[in-house]
Amino acid sequence: MGIQDVIRWFLPREDHFYDYLEQQARAAHEGAKALSKFSTNGTTAEQARDAVQKIEHDGDRIVHEMEEALAKTFVTPIDREDLQKLSSELDGVLDLTNGAIRACVMLGVDKPTPAMAELIEIIVRCTAKIDEAMPKLRKHKYTEIVAVARELRKIEKEADIVYREAISELFSSDPPGGPAREAVDARVLIREKTVLEDLENAIDQCDSIADTLANLAVKHG
Repeated sequence: MGIQDVIRWFLPREDHFYDYLEQQARAAHEGAKALSKFSTNGTTAEQARDAVQKIEHDGDRIVHEMEEALAKTFVTPIDREDLQKLSSELDGVLDLTNGAIRACVMLGVDKPTPAMAELIEIIVRCTAKIDEAMPKLRKHKYTEIVAVARELRKIEKEADIVYREAISELFSSDPPGGPAREAVDARVLIREKTVLEDLENAIDQCDSIADTLANLAVKHG
């Protein structure tokens, strides 16, 4: 048992750090849902960007509050390095979600392609799982946290397949089993590849959170 663990037995814990993480998880999910309206609700890219960006600004506020609290607190419910890492990863999901919709606006994506829409839906599913998992950390439900982490990894593998197939199709002028078609215009290729990569990066960040949660469960379970 380390010195920090011994101290935690005798001093009150600052459990409000769990509040910050739960707020960040909720913000990531709300950002994903705001993004999803671009593909399912007739919302323009500009409208979705404004909605996501507003949530992202709120997420930045939570991060700053977490950082200030860490600087002022000696005893934390879990190691401060783990708190900072998880907070940074949660913020990263929201930042990458915001980056994806900003790319849509900047590059003139008026309507998401089927692959984009599928990846957006996967981001919503991933962030919903993270939002579900975060309160379990406060309650020390480590077995359930591990189960959610496994689900997140499974969903991320689905996204990999969607992403790879979409990129392959972009670069292919002669799809298997179908007639030859003209090569995709370079501008379209760059536009779609950029947005697909941004969406995939947001999902990869969710997978990183799955690893962090699983490690915390092993460490404290």
